[in-house]
Amino acid sequence: MFKRTICRRTMAALASISLLGGCGLLSGGGSQAQQEITVGTTSEPSTLDPAASWDGSWELYRNVFQTLVAFPTGSSAPQPDAAQSCQFQDKSSRTFTCTLRKGMTFSDGATLDANAVKYSIDRIVKINVKAGPKGLLSSLDHVSVDNDLTVTFHLNKPDATFPYVLGAPAMSIVDPKAYPADKLRDDGGLTGSGPYTLDSYKAGDRAVLKKNDSYQGFAQLKNDGVTIRYFRDSKTMVDALKNKQIDVTYRGITADEVEDVRNEKAAGKPLELVENTGTEIRFLVFNPKDPEAANPAVRRAVAQLVDRDALVAKVYKGTAEPLYSMVPTGVNGHTTSFFDTFGSPSVDKAKQILRKAGITGPVPLTFWYTTDRYGSSMAAEFQELKRQLDASGLFKITLDSRPWKTYTEGFQAGEFPVFGRGWFPDFPDPDNFIAPFVGKENAVGTPYEPREITTQLIPQSREISDRGAVSKQFERAQDILVDDVRLLPLWQGKLYIAASDDIAGGERAMDPQTVMQMWELHRKTSW
Repeated sequence: MFKRTICRRTMAALASISLLGGCGLLSGGGSQAQQEITVGTTSEPSTLDPAASWDGSWELYRNVFQTLVAFPTGSSAPQPDAAQSCQFQDKSSRTFTCTLRKGMTFSDGATLDANAVKYSIDRIVKINVKAGPKGLLSSLDHVSVDNDLTVTFHLNKPDATFPYVLGAPAMSIVDPKAYPADKLRDDGGLTGSGPYTLDSYKAGDRAVLKKNDSYQGFAQLKNDGVTIRYFRDSKTMVDALKNKQIDVTYRGITADEVEDVRNEKAAGKPLELVENTGTEIRFLVFNPKDPEAANPAVRRAVAQLVDRDALVAKVYKGTAEPLYSMVPTGVNGHTTSFFDTFGSPSVDKAKQILRKAGITGPVPLTFWYTTDRYGSSMAAEFQELKRQLDASGLFKITLDSRPWKTYTEGFQAGEFPVFGRGWFPDFPDPDNFIAPFVGKENAVGTPYEPREITTQLIPQSREISDRGAVSKQFERAQDILVDDVRLLPLWQGKLYIAASDDIAGGERAMDPQTVMQMWELHRKTSW
């Protein structure tokens, strides 16, 4: 799939576009930058330091930092951003070189060069935040600087997905003078080279972004700046949209609120709703440190009882669809493994699973969810899961919750027996729906090492540069996940942007990582 010496076209799961190194980039169009835009979201950053984040903080990073390559709207393969070109130097996909654009600087005026790139990647590895982005760099051996503008990544094994990894916002390039090499930056500041600079930030309230006049990259800014307002609940956010206190909403809008915006628009109110095919998934994680959740029979019984159709119908009302594998519909390698194994929900079958394991009484389990990361529907979702499992008479479910910042600390410390996670892809490839959740250090904070996946299937798939030809490995991987039921997929969501009807660009604002590219938003100049 990846061009080594010349550009070629490639088909992937979501779209097709030419790859790295001199191919044409997608452009935002030719309109002039206009007035500032205010965007509401329920997804507040957990940290301002890219070395610590493997979560929704990426929304902010994509707009204020740069990565060597990125994913313009409509692309399924990484395109140059801070880099002028990138390519593998060998047929085994083990040596990857990027040449940077000339004359690049950070927002504080410091030079952005190959040394800064190496520094940024090295500090992710050195700091090694638990459940942090180091997990994306498992194939990296070391980084070398060839000259001021050329950096080479030496891999310890073949990895055709490595260019995709470099496009993840966690790989943001930071100023060595502003970010310590061996610890996270803790002064509340942010220094990047992206389309915007961070003018001000107040945790839990807002981030004010201003156009970066020294930016060099693929983005074509269509506004002068964006204020991102962080809301604790989606109802307050949607009310703010209706009252013209914000211009756009993204992340966390509930099914009822989607329908409400549709009805308001139909009634002639000045609102728009953009629906996008999404690759967001939601799933449960079982913690092996908990004596109940560690029992395979308990996990399999939960999998046998969960009614995804009822969950989606009652809570999400057409804004999501049942998901029976960790790889979602629309991504190469998708299967229906959980349905193929467990079929329709059945109390009798779940009872047989538990009785065969010697379990006779109701199993007590505590299910945890976050109150402010995935929107107000999260509470209703877990109430429905509790209802289903309690109604079987086989489980006694207790619900508990925390705000995202302390929630991440909890699951990383292994405190939660069963907990909910959402996943927005780092890049559009089936690898990214399997690899992040397995291994000793993974994105969900609970070590899980299915050896066939970690030592055979993933390494084999990463030797294949044609990413459309890796279905066999990932289909097998999903069969293993079904056998273990350490991860239980629930649903796959659609993505919605609600906006005032004088705002344009919403249909182009989401990249393949489901991260909002704020620069695409602008006010309409004609009707």
